[in-house]
Amino acid sequence: MIARIVRRIAGRPADPARERGQGLVEMTLVLPLLMLLLVGMLELGLAYNDTLTIGYASREGSRTGAALAQGGALSCATPDPGGVDTAVVAAVERILTSPGSDVTLADVRQIRIYKADTSGNPVGGSINVWRYAPGAGPDVDPGPSTVRLSFTEQTRGWAACGRIAGGTPDSLGVEVEYAYRLTTPLGAIIGIVGGDGFRTLTLRERTVMALNPTL
Repeated sequence: MIARIVRRIAGRPADPARERGQGLVEMTLVLPLLMLLLVGMLELGLAYNDTLTIGYASREGSRTGAALAQGGALSCATPDPGGVDTAVVAAVERILTSPGSDVTLADVRQIRIYKADTSGNPVGGSINVWRYAPGAGPDVDPGPSTVRLSFTEQTRGWAACGRIAGGTPDSLGVEVEYAYRLTTPLGAIIGIVGGDGFRTLTLRERTVMALNPTL
């Protein structure tokens, strides 16, 4: 087509056989670029879908933590008084495993529950980190059966019993960090060019809410 336009501008007669060959060459050059563009758009759509899921999960976790505040705990005699952080992680996991979610729990690098400043950033070392450990988490079934979370607490820097819910309440943040693995042929191409390390994108979503005042 490009060659045809050039010939018409130059006033040269068209050669049908030559134009067919030229069109085939142009299609051979353009088609891979179009396919790469389409696959890239598909990959971005899948990544965005997972971003929405972990964002929703962080909101559910933060909402749960804000509502429970101290969980009625008056002391730090137990690791998770009132089961506050357990409930937060349970809310996050419920969204991540809900119908329609494409998130793979094993690729969730960590769930962070932290005390947030006015900008939504963690305050010092006031961070509790939970990591994937299938079947090893706390039991969240209130009945006689056992249903364990797929995450366990690895570090604790902000005990629930020390959270302030009255006066000027603390703000609680929940961050979900996820390793998104490229699933379309684009991932294979990037892996060949840059190595397997480039086939994974780190997605992070966080939500911060003030603790509900104690009545």
